[in-house]
This record gives sequence, C-alpha cells and structure tokens, in this order.
Amino acid sequence: MVAKTDYIPELSEVRMERRAPEGPFALDGEDAAYVEACLRRVEAAFGVEAFPGVPFAQIPGRALIRRFIVWWRTLEPETPEQGEAHAQLPGAIRLLDTVSAFLEERAGRARPEA
Repeated sequence: MVAKTDYIPELSEVRMERRAPEGPFALDGEDAAYVEACLRRVEAAFGVEAFPGVPFAQIPGRALIRRFIVWWRTLEPETPEQGEAHAQLPGAIRLLDTVSAFLEERAGRARPEA
C-alpha cells in the first residue's frame, strides 16, 4: 500500500468533519449498507482496519468521515481492486456530508428563535 504523507486538509474537508455528528450516523438500511460496504471494501483492498473491534453502527460520525477523507486524499491505488474501492470514497463522503447537513439544518429549526 502506498500512501501520501504530506496531506493538509482543505477547509471544506475540515468543515465536513466538524459538521458530522460526534456519535454514530443514524443511517437508514440502504445508506448504512452502502457506507459500510465502502468501508469494508477499502479495508480489504488496502489491507487496513479502520476501527478494530468497533461494530459499524457504533463508529463515531466524525471519525468515520475523517477516515474516508484521509483515505481519499492519501491512499494511492496500485491494483484494480484498490482503484475500485478508492473510487467509492467520494460517494460515501458526499452521502455522509449530506446526512450531516440535514441533521444540522433540522437541529437549527428545532431551536427557538431568540
């Protein structure tokens, strides 16, 4: 596995991470299956384990999106399997960020206006 080591996050990536929930994402069946499959596919293709011993449903949201962003920006695919797994990361990141934005918006509407 080849990984870049000089990665500096972009502002948009920092914002995505900050917007993500501290606890696990509350994803519905299809979305949860898609994101977990992406996680497992990258782990298998690159021989890494992102969250050893932690069930998918218990992975903190910020840690999950951070891991996906770092993988997207630092992993260098060398095989077709790695390339396919790596190519799924942007879709999973966008899905998680969309859920985060929805939760942020919903929380903002729940607060009474001052």
